[in-house]
Amino acid sequence: MKREPTREGLGAEPASRRAGHYGNRHRRSEEARQAVLEAADGLLAQVGFAGLTIEGIAARAGVGKQTIYRWWPSKTDILIDAFVDDATEDLTAPDSGDLAEDLRAHLKRLATFLTESDAGAVFRALIGEVQHDPKIASRLRADYLGRQRDIDRLPFRRAIERGALPPDTDVDLAVDQLVGPVYFRVLVTGQPVTPDFTDALVAEFLKRNTR
Repeated sequence: MKREPTREGLGAEPASRRAGHYGNRHRRSEEARQAVLEAADGLLAQVGFAGLTIEGIAARAGVGKQTIYRWWPSKTDILIDAFVDDATEDLTAPDSGDLAEDLRAHLKRLATFLTESDAGAVFRALIGEVQHDPKIASRLRADYLGRQRDIDRLPFRRAIERGALPPDTDVDLAVDQLVGPVYFRVLVTGQPVTPDFTDALVAEFLKRNTR
């Protein structure tokens, strides 16, 4: 019986090589995606939301516009993904075992992230867009605010488990009392969010709520 030529007999790449090729392709895709997100972050900080364009992002990232449009329908969608990636990487809840130390570190990190990083500039721009675009508001709440709220709760929940806070502590109210003033200064008054300010918030909370 005559044997039909295999794909490899016809000159196709071996399966292992094909798998490596696809792996490289996916790696290159992820590298391109990260380049776009970083370009959007950096450009937004330089030129502002109004001056940011897909063309500018593509040029800075070294990719084609069609590559961008394959993944994101608008510059706003790029910015949301960039901000969420940055927040996921940078905003974590410290766990030293000491509530005061954890809260001071957490608030300082949040304040620095929102006021000094490119991601903070992205966040402030997105908040401006939220005022007249409900879709952006929904995405930001779903992709960032809900997740970040869970992280903000962690120091208080850990303290309750250790007995450092009463078991009936209203964790959401505690988050509002400590995190809320940081966002208020960043987004409303424009006042500096200094370590002295965040440390004072922590000290006042602990005075009222710890045993």
